[in-house]
Amino acid sequence: MHDTQLLSRPPQSPRANTLPAERQESMVTSPKRLARIAGVLYLLVAIFSAFAYFMDKKVYVSGDAAATARNVLAHSGLVRAAVAADLFQATVWVFLAITLYLLLKHVNKSAASAMVVFTAIGAGITLLNAVFEFEGLRAATGAVNLASLGPAGSHALVLLLLDTQHYGFLIAQIFFGLWLVPLGYLARKSGMFPKALGALLAVGGGCYLAGTLAAFVIPGSGQRVNTVITIPSAIAEACMVIYLIVIGARTKEPDERIAAAG
Repeated sequence: MHDTQLLSRPPQSPRANTLPAERQESMVTSPKRLARIAGVLYLLVAIFSAFAYFMDKKVYVSGDAAATARNVLAHSGLVRAAVAADLFQATVWVFLAITLYLLLKHVNKSAASAMVVFTAIGAGITLLNAVFEFEGLRAATGAVNLASLGPAGSHALVLLLLDTQHYGFLIAQIFFGLWLVPLGYLARKSGMFPKALGALLAVGGGCYLAGTLAAFVIPGSGQRVNTVITIPSAIAEACMVIYLIVIGARTKEPDERIAAAG
């Protein structure tokens, strides 16, 4: 009788047993979900890095130690906020790269890994830059005893520290560009994003690299050239942020999951 009952039960399909696990997996690895998470992280990086960048420009006066020291002292609270913003955005940038790695590693794992490595190096330089900016703040506000240097010497030290932070930012900009090149390649090849957006990201990466070169090799006007050259980079990243948040990623099927890479 037991054998008859067992034989009479309809066989369960393998999908019926695995459906709950698949649904649980899709909540984490759904391309649209990952893309929108990346979009939010990218937006945070953009907001906080822009604040830190414009705050630095507000206080830093190249070649004028006294004016730089006065600006830092007058805006000490905002300088502290800029340091905190840089620390935050650099950390979030790493998590952004990891999220995009999960989204795009099935396209080309080597390119996705390179993207994360470039991000980690750029974030590390940015974090180190924040230390120099913070020490410049401490020197300007008297948190460090610089009486033996006199006013001129202490102002010169503040400028030196912010000079280091400024040029360190330009070095970090190399990796702002390098991470966009594999990202643009992966976005173009994946089919999840418009091919034009992938190409624009790669071009934006090249513009960051060209701008850094111009800032170092063109005396006097290098900074202005860098600002102009990197406009396409800013446009490319803004387009990517908007696409990630609004659309997410294109998929062939609503429930499509990212294929696991070995």
